[in-house]
Amino acid sequence: MKTILLLMGLIFGISFAYCQKYAYIDSDYILSNVPAYSDAKAKLDKLADRWTKEIEQRYQVLSMKKENFAREEVLLPKEEKKKRKEEIETLELEAMQMQKLRFGVNGDYFQKRQELIKPIQDQVYDAMQDVASKRNYAFVFDKANQSNLVFADVKFDISNNVLKKMGFSVK
Repeated sequence: MKTILLLMGLIFGISFAYCQKYAYIDSDYILSNVPAYSDAKAKLDKLADRWTKEIEQRYQVLSMKKENFAREEVLLPKEEKKKRKEEIETLELEAMQMQKLRFGVNGDYFQKRQELIKPIQDQVYDAMQDVASKRNYAFVFDKANQSNLVFADVKFDISNNVLKKMGFSVK
């Protein structure tokens, strides 16, 4: 009796798996064919470079102040030592706050990315979802972005269909 139930479960499981349709996309390929994404990414990279330079400049000033203080510390009176230490601590705190403001979890970079890139990613997702539902795919995997997809036959790649759905010509 147990073997019959096991055999029936195995047959049902295999037939169920064969009924499923799978596909995959390559989101990097899709996004590289969307001009708006390239423009948005360029803007975001430009802002990130500018903010990084600002932060690096603050740390350079801080480093110079620390070096000067270390050299002159022996010669300075107590009040001046205390004043310079407080100034260095303030500069250090400001630099860290600037870094958090620009690149923190809810920082300017994250918000700008949400503003520029997320709408494009949402378009890709919506187009992918539409293609998948029209073709009755049960699963759609993304080949890009640290995927665990080890191998996929090209015939299951629907990236070009997603691009067509979005209104972009395919190479």
